[in-house]
Amino acid sequence: MKKNLLLGIAAFIIMGLLISSFSNNTEIEKDNHTTKTFHSNYAIFPVALPNTVHFAGEPVPINNFDVQESLDREMLINTYWQSQTLLFIKRCNKFFPVIEPILKENGIPDDFKYLAVAESGLMNVTSSAGAKGFWQFLKGTATDFKLEVNSEIDERYHVEKATEAACMYFKKSYNKFGSWSMAAASYNMGRRNTIRQISRQKTNNYFDLVLDEEAARYVYRIIAIKLILESPANYGFYVKKEQMYSPIPHKTVEVDTAIQHLADFAHAMNINYKVLKELNPWLRVNKLSNANGKTYQIKIPKKGYREILPNIEFYPEDSLKQIK
Repeated sequence: MKKNLLLGIAAFIIMGLLISSFSNNTEIEKDNHTTKTFHSNYAIFPVALPNTVHFAGEPVPINNFDVQESLDREMLINTYWQSQTLLFIKRCNKFFPVIEPILKENGIPDDFKYLAVAESGLMNVTSSAGAKGFWQFLKGTATDFKLEVNSEIDERYHVEKATEAACMYFKKSYNKFGSWSMAAASYNMGRRNTIRQISRQKTNNYFDLVLDEEAARYVYRIIAIKLILESPANYGFYVKKEQMYSPIPHKTVEVDTAIQHLADFAHAMNINYKVLKELNPWLRVNKLSNANGKTYQIKIPKKGYREILPNIEFYPEDSLKQIK
């Protein structure tokens, strides 16, 4: 009897909690007399796609159902993978000022900076296939485009030189395939495979090709990253200017002789080895033999480069407006 009474009390309490929970639901839509509700403390919504989308000045056929669904997938993934996208936004402030003028000088559309984000997240990463750097060059492709790669030097990690090499690749691909979307796709698939798919499917329109999973998503992912990074607040990302990662002010020192120990060189420049490698990741070991007397430009940060900014408070009202 006592046990049944306790069970009854417990059931009553649980029912009360459920009723309370349902009472917190908020009506958000009435359609055909059907009321849809969501819990006031937690809600997830789809991402609204723009009516028109362009990549590198070329229209994306967003009204095609297959194109719309493919782009929607990438928009959802990149919007709701918040930590990664926040890091993209922060790093762009640091590295886009380096990449943008090189693209412009080489006649490559500005949108190709988002390809670097898609490839590496603007980090000097190494893929499982051995591709390295911001632009993810394999060794053979890197040397084809005049990047130095050996046991001491790897210019795939040199942002400026690797961007120049990427521009050369994009130009050749654009001249071959006649569109920037196909030039971008070929960067992922390789030119030979791109030619094979065009021949097999009788079209050179990226948005009409049947491709493997990675290649089929590739250009859509670049477009999604572009849309989000162009207008982050439209997708719920609010980052103050002070919270961005900033370019490191530096000068360059020309070196045409051997450096026996880069740590000693760093100390002579009033910095440490870690900072030297941070600015010059293409220096892969702790020496520079330079047997051929080649002239290298080594970045040295300016005074005050390592000062820490004061703590920045993020006020709730900032979420109500676009933060520039």
